[in-house]
Amino acid sequence: MSKTLLYGATKIDETNSAYAPIESLAQFQWKNRVFILFADRDNSRAARQENQLLANRSALDERDLVVLKVSGAGVRPLFGAADDLDGEAIRRDLEAPEVGEFAAFLLGKDGTVKLKVSEPITTDGELFAIIDSMPMRAAESLKPDK
Repeated sequence: MSKTLLYGATKIDETNSAYAPIESLAQFQWKNRVFILFADRDNSRAARQENQLLANRSALDERDLVVLKVSGAGVRPLFGAADDLDGEAIRRDLEAPEVGEFAAFLLGKDGTVKLKVSEPITTDGELFAIIDSMPMRAAESLKPDK
């Protein structure tokens, strides 16, 4: 399984385009984390990932997570609200694989890619642990309303 974690304790060079916010998903910046999954040809891996994510809706809500599914050029929100999204622009901006290949990306509230995987990721064991280790999430968990 290919997994790239783009979040770490190292200083990020903000002039590097790899750490630039994803323009096609700017409506979520500073409001939501976004998990985007790109459907595979037979939808088996995407469906497995979708089921894992939606099994714990309260945890998604608690982490301000919006879940989007891109199939071809179409984008469908699976959890959370989203308006006027262009699947081709998202695919291009994220440098996602070709149509019909599974991939999933996690964007932080700053709009940058934090995780890229080529196989479904577990939510409780991996995804939520990654989100919960982010400094912004740690600060949110200290607030009384979270």
